[in-house]
Amino acid sequence: MTNVVIVGCGVVGAAIAYELSDVEGLAVTVLDRQQPAQAATGAALGVLMAVISQKTKGNNLRMRLTGIERYNAWIPALEAITGQTILFNKHGLLRLCFEGEPLERWHKLVEIRRSKGFQLEMLDRAQLAANYPQLGLERVTAAVYSPDDRQVDPTALTQALVAAAAQKGVTFQFDTNVEGVECCDRSHLLSETALQLCQQIQTTKGTLPTDWLVIAAGLGSTPLTATLQQPVDLRPVLGQAIHVRLPYPLKTLQPQPVITGEDVHIVPLSGKDYWIGATVEFPTGTLASTPDAMALETVMQQAIALCPAFSEAAIIRAWSGLRPRPEGRPAPIVEHLSGYGNVLLATGHYRNGVLLAPATAEKIRQLIGVG
Repeated sequence: MTNVVIVGCGVVGAAIAYELSDVEGLAVTVLDRQQPAQAATGAALGVLMAVISQKTKGNNLRMRLTGIERYNAWIPALEAITGQTILFNKHGLLRLCFEGEPLERWHKLVEIRRSKGFQLEMLDRAQLAANYPQLGLERVTAAVYSPDDRQVDPTALTQALVAAAAQKGVTFQFDTNVEGVECCDRSHLLSETALQLCQQIQTTKGTLPTDWLVIAAGLGSTPLTATLQQPVDLRPVLGQAIHVRLPYPLKTLQPQPVITGEDVHIVPLSGKDYWIGATVEFPTGTLASTPDAMALETVMQQAIALCPAFSEAAIIRAWSGLRPRPEGRPAPIVEHLSGYGNVLLATGHYRNGVLLAPATAEKIRQLIGVG
């Protein structure tokens, strides 16, 4: 058996475990210092912006589109395997455009996407008023509707990925810390390249033999790679979100998509409940930010401007989490750790961990050589 150890069980680590669970000959173990779907995954809203992304080519767009395609297949499969229900909004995304915003780029994107078989639709102000009466259109000039994009509950998704992978033989060890990594240098062998190889992992629950080490620990990837003398520079960016409840259901003429505008997302849940977020709060110096109450209030006021009914909403809960942003390079980082032949990075997804998790898992499977 080939022993694969994955460190980190947010949505990315869980997706990798699920992807590898179908591969014969792999013994997969997932470690996390806490329970699954904490940290960045627990703070995410699960808005999957792929078709509506302004990117028109390149690997990042491919990863985004792969995410949508895989989730359309994964969600029903995961529900069938686990018996769990996963909130999965298939009514698309409605992206509002505001005064002063040029619309030419959106018209061009509509043409590009349609040429590739994806749907995008431009709606003028009159169409918005007729179809989405819940919206406040004071500053809105138009909107782009993307029926192919999605939203998923990140916590429910991650828990289902864990449950499904466990049913297929993956071992999970939670509340487990990595205490050390034992490697060997094979550069003295003329037939080998000058790469270190990870041989085993020491944890608070014992030692694990390791043929492949996958580091998917978000911000925890930095100290772990530092112990391997190849630190990956990830910086924390704090995000806050809120769960609100209206006193009555909104009167809508259309199924409710995720509504987004000026980087604020309104995510319909069920009945009268919604998620609203998220803030983007950069650290001060080398320290992670603490939640800024004014930043969250600003997001709430923006949501009220987009949908005035939220002025009557009650706040059920507020939460926050730290997203891992690569310093000086694009997100995400999915590659070999420099200097190591069997250590892989699957980290630094910043604000798109949920969306990019399936393509990340696919890439890791290919790097291990079982794709």
